[in-house]
Amino acid sequence: MSKLLIAQSGGPTVAINATLAGILDAASNNPRVDKIYGGVNGIEGVLQERFIDLTDLAVDREQLKILWQTPAAALGSCRWKLSSEEEDEGAYEKFMEIMKKHDIAYFIYIGGNDSMDTVDKLASYCRRKNIDDFYIIGAPKTIDNDLVGTDHCPGFGSAAKYIATTMAELERDCHVYTTKTVTVVEIMGRNAGWLTAASALSRIHGAKGPDLIYLCERPFELETCAKKVEELLKSQDSVLIALSEGVKDKNGQYISGSLAPQGVDAFGHVQVAGAAMVTADYLKNRLGCKTRAIAFNLMQRASACLASKKDLEESFQLGSVAAKAVIGAESGKMASIKRLDKEKYTVCYELVDVSEVANRERKVPLDMITESGDDVKQEMVDYLLPLIQGEPRILYENGLPLHIHLYE
Repeated sequence: MSKLLIAQSGGPTVAINATLAGILDAASNNPRVDKIYGGVNGIEGVLQERFIDLTDLAVDREQLKILWQTPAAALGSCRWKLSSEEEDEGAYEKFMEIMKKHDIAYFIYIGGNDSMDTVDKLASYCRRKNIDDFYIIGAPKTIDNDLVGTDHCPGFGSAAKYIATTMAELERDCHVYTTKTVTVVEIMGRNAGWLTAASALSRIHGAKGPDLIYLCERPFELETCAKKVEELLKSQDSVLIALSEGVKDKNGQYISGSLAPQGVDAFGHVQVAGAAMVTADYLKNRLGCKTRAIAFNLMQRASACLASKKDLEESFQLGSVAAKAVIGAESGKMASIKRLDKEKYTVCYELVDVSEVANRERKVPLDMITESGDDVKQEMVDYLLPLIQGEPRILYENGLPLHIHLYE
């Protein structure tokens, strides 16, 4: 028998711990695993041997339920880039030494694009070195919904539900005064506008929702936006705009770039924020109306009180699939969701080669965006709607939901 190691990486989600719970549940019933470890703070913590024992948690049904409903990464996260083997082979050697030291044969890394890059690099290293007693699998997560190889990503459905709900509430609030007002809402999405597209779901009960929806897949021109807002204000007192944080102008420059120099993270991603502020200021100066800039910020990925039951259930199942696969000697793969029937919404779970996922982005297809570039089509709503269905039964105590704390 051998040990299983699990770690989490990248931006947290409401559903990432449901995936962890699914892994623990499946692994606890497998005779090939005698101990389950959690790596604290992702691959960075693994290389520092920061492990906690999750074996007892895996068989505690009550605690697993609390873990299932806990937002953010219960094992902690990191944005630490594993260099290529050519740049730092020592890191790979150290990783394998640690695995052998702790008798770890199975590793599941829960994360997004950059985490799948880590899985791919480690799996490739093992193949080149003919290491045949260690297996690594990726379990997807990201609210950005930009992973290829899967119909949608765990965490996205809950974030979409939060955005749709909050946009519907904002739309109601925006119409209580007669003062001409424009509200610009900035929604996460550096290069993929899936989350911003979810704002269209705020219309499903007949509400107006956002007047304009701008995704980062299409160029965004402030002057064009201003002309449309000006026209709308002729017949209504309030205009609500949903805007991807990563919108760019026709020259490919981030709109938010005019605020301040933009830094990059460990993976070289430009840190974008402030598109709503730039747009609101421009509209105020151009049209002379009152404007507001609102950024949903971290609440998009942390609001467990608006979790999608479907999202949590699928995330749990993906964790189970990943665990069974890696313990069954699969390696260099990612667990994924395949949509089988669009009308009735049925899915199956499968494995895809992580090399086909790493360092690639799945953006919103242009044919899901209106020709005018300021809204989404019905096909997008049809794609999104099944993902936000259901309300999980949340365990409360003293009026607040229970959350689990795995480490200090």
